[in-house]
Amino acid sequence: MLSLSKAEKSYIQAGLVATPPSRADGRALLDYRSVALETGVAPLANGSARLSIGRNPHDGGGGTEVVAATKLEVESVDENGEGRDGGRIVCTVSCSPSAYPHLSSSALDDVQADFTSLLHQTLSHPSLHPQNLTILKSKKAWLLNLDVLVLSDAGNILDALFMASRAALWDTRVPRTRGVEYKAPTRKDKEGMEVDEDEHENAQKQSGFDTRVLPKATDFELPDYWDEGEVLDGRERWPVAIVLNLEPPAHFLDATAQEEAASPLKLLLIFSFQGAQHTVLQSMRMLGPGELTLSRLKELVGEDYARELLASLNAKLKDEDVRRTQKARERFELHR
Repeated sequence: MLSLSKAEKSYIQAGLVATPPSRADGRALLDYRSVALETGVAPLANGSARLSIGRNPHDGGGGTEVVAATKLEVESVDENGEGRDGGRIVCTVSCSPSAYPHLSSSALDDVQADFTSLLHQTLSHPSLHPQNLTILKSKKAWLLNLDVLVLSDAGNILDALFMASRAALWDTRVPRTRGVEYKAPTRKDKEGMEVDEDEHENAQKQSGFDTRVLPKATDFELPDYWDEGEVLDGRERWPVAIVLNLEPPAHFLDATAQEEAASPLKLLLIFSFQGAQHTVLQSMRMLGPGELTLSRLKELVGEDYARELLASLNAKLKDEDVRRTQKARERFELHR
């Protein structure tokens, strides 16, 4: 957090509660800075996104910037390993030292641990778990690793973390798999017993691999498709975060680093939307020094803010889908 003088804090606080309110960049209390989003930024990842808030349009500098990427790994489902039937999700957040130059290495580790804990606990909740991470039931499943890197923090980092994560998960493609079972060809001997054919005989016959849909497949293969796989099941449910920065009696959105230093008390609300009407509050946390009365807390339900943010984010993600689909088709045709 930035260090401000008492005069600077007093000036920012007075502007926030004035009539009409005044912010240093001229925004209204509920306005966001410009948000830029691009998906497919990491070619080797299964899904990726880069998001920035408040970047300077002239030189591309400043602002809050986050990169998120997903990678799928195959895990064996057994009693000795960590693999789970149905797959699992693991989230990790790393922070560039340049994002928090005023922090020591130990303090930076604490920040990373806090972000990782918040993101992992939210996104790995059973209510959000995708249903298409199973490869072979009770045998193999996908481990979905979500890695998020904070490149710079100029305020409102939690909103940015969840928006970038949602975009990377939206962009994720799960490779299509097909069960494979190997049966050694057999023949009957003179006594009617089935025995394996010798290598010479096998070479003259059809391969023992069977790639049909098998109820007892022992392994899998990856068919070749132009679209790199299917989207994650239930990707519309991935949550968004809204941070309500509190300067009683006012509250405001998308605080800059200076505003966060002047008004450190904030309420974090994380919503997922399952359909047009069904809203789930996944998490709620009070952050910073200070307290909030129950009556005031009831007035601060930020569902409408989250719904507006989600609508804008989804519109951009669908535009990115069109661009990425066309790019994937062209790449597939080029390498056929």
